[in-house]
Amino acid sequence: MPEGVKPPESIYNCIPEKERKIEKPPLYMSKHRPAVLLESKSNKDARRTMGPAKIMVSPPDNYLKKRSTEARVCKNTPPSKHVRTVRKPPVPLRTEVPLMGIPTKKACLNTTVMVPKKPHPTIVDSNKGSKQLLENSGLVPKYSRKKDYGQVPEYLLQRNEEERIAQERHEDFLKEQREQASMKNLSEEERQAVLETLKKYWDKVHHEYQCLPLIIETLSRKTHKLRLEEAMTQLERDINLFERFKTIYIPSN
Repeated sequence: MPEGVKPPESIYNCIPEKERKIEKPPLYMSKHRPAVLLESKSNKDARRTMGPAKIMVSPPDNYLKKRSTEARVCKNTPPSKHVRTVRKPPVPLRTEVPLMGIPTKKACLNTTVMVPKKPHPTIVDSNKGSKQLLENSGLVPKYSRKKDYGQVPEYLLQRNEEERIAQERHEDFLKEQREQASMKNLSEEERQAVLETLKKYWDKVHHEYQCLPLIIETLSRKTHKLRLEEAMTQLERDINLFERFKTIYIPSN
C-alpha cells in the first residue's frame, strides 16, 4: 500500500504523526537597501529644524536704509558704442535769411481755402422728429438707375446653360436607346430558316423523350421527364407562332 493512503480503520492510525514544519524561503532583501535608507535619512535631516531657521544675520550697523532696495541708474554712464544718437539740426541764427522765390506748381491759396461740406438730404419719417438719410429711405430711385438693372444675373445665365446641356445629353441618350430598341421585319427566308431549326430541335427533344423508360421511379428521371415535356411544349408554341404569322418583328440588336 503506498504511503499516505490508509484504510479508514487501521492500526496505523493509532501511531501519532510528527508535525511537519513548512520551511519558508528566505525573505528577499535588496543589496541597495542600506544606501537608500541612508540617503533618505540624510535628505530628511537637512530640512529638519527646531525653532527658527538658522540663517546668517546682518550686523547691527548694516541696517535697512530708505530706498536701498530700489534700482539706481547711474547718471554718468557713458553711451554704448552700438547705440547711435540722432542729433537735431541746430536752431537758425538771427542773421540767416530764409530762401525766397523758389518756383513751385502747388496752389497754396486753393489748398488753404475751406470748402463747406454739403449736408446729406434727410427725411423725417415720424411726428416725433426722427429722421434718416433720403438715400436709404427707399423714396429715391437708386437701384432702377443702375446699368445692370432689369438684366439676368450672370449666375442664372450659367445655370440655364448647364441645364440646356444636360437636357441635350438626356435627349441624345433617349434617342440612342430608342434606336437600339427599334424593331426590324423578319424576311421570309429568315422566318423559314428559324422554323426549320425549331422543328429539328423539337424532333431531337421528342426522340430523347421517347427513349425514356416506361417505369420511372427515381427523382432525377422524373425531373428530366418534366424538363423535356416543358421544352416540347414551348417549342410547339414557337412553331405555331411562326406558322400562323407571316410578318414578324424582332429587335434590331
